[in-house]
Amino acid sequence: MRAWRFDDSAAVPALFMEEVSEPEPGPGELLVCIRAAGVTPTELSWHPTTHTKTGEKRSHAIPGHEFSGTVAAAGAGTSGVAAGEEVFGMNDWFADGATAEYCLSRPEWIARKPADLTHAEAASVPIGALTAWQGLFDRAKLQAHERVLIHGGSGAVGTWAIQLARRQGAHVITTASARNREFVQRLGAEQVIDYRTQSFEDIVQGIDVVFDAVGGTTLQRSWDVLGPKGRLVTIAADSEGLSDERTKSAFFIVEPNREQLARIGSLLEAGEIRPAVDVVAPFAQAGAAYTGTIKGRSGRGKVVVEVTK
Repeated sequence: MRAWRFDDSAAVPALFMEEVSEPEPGPGELLVCIRAAGVTPTELSWHPTTHTKTGEKRSHAIPGHEFSGTVAAAGAGTSGVAAGEEVFGMNDWFADGATAEYCLSRPEWIARKPADLTHAEAASVPIGALTAWQGLFDRAKLQAHERVLIHGGSGAVGTWAIQLARRQGAHVITTASARNREFVQRLGAEQVIDYRTQSFEDIVQGIDVVFDAVGGTTLQRSWDVLGPKGRLVTIAADSEGLSDERTKSAFFIVEPNREQLARIGSLLEAGEIRPAVDVVAPFAQAGAAYTGTIKGRSGRGKVVVEVTK
């Protein structure tokens, strides 16, 4: 099969295409024929891309851990998913990903693809929507009528955080560029702060929940806008920030969750939330999609690679 792989020898993060062996599903695993895969460019610098779970060096990893496609085969002991079923979901960070014609996953990491979504749209969902769900509800326990500040509202995660928070009945404030103001308002943001010209801490105080998808100084400044019972969650803390106990406690990494993904799929089918796909890149341009050189980007939502039509 064709696959894009991480070039360990390049001076800057890069991918190369190569013919590799089609993976075979082991016990509890599914082989998925990939139709589209979501792109997370920062993945090329993540520890699981260059190391195994036990710490050894890993070479030429296949990136892309969210996808939409069709179940091609099932290993021993799998249940609840049939060959030929259209699914969307995730696979393990340390496994080879979905920027390839096939990848392996598990039944508990996928759900039925929403019928009305294209494969490209469905592939844009799992990581971003599950991250927003787990950050807002599992960790921050966001409630109706609370005020939530979402940093990076037009991004691949922020677009979902705005929609899910608004659906929860929260008052949604987000930081975004001025050119994306109307876009995030259509998603459900009630107040938009232009991060380029305004300091959010001069505008809002007493925030109940901060959902941070930006990191850096934005994260550090956010502690000061929380109310007495305010909670902060972040997906963008760097290694230096994690030395701070507050930040370490606030940081989380999304986990696959079939039940949550199925609930998100139901909301998509009902039209209560919708995907935001920035660019759909052909498979031949997957390398450019990961290095940020793909043409036509608006900075709104997710970049997706179409693997097979």
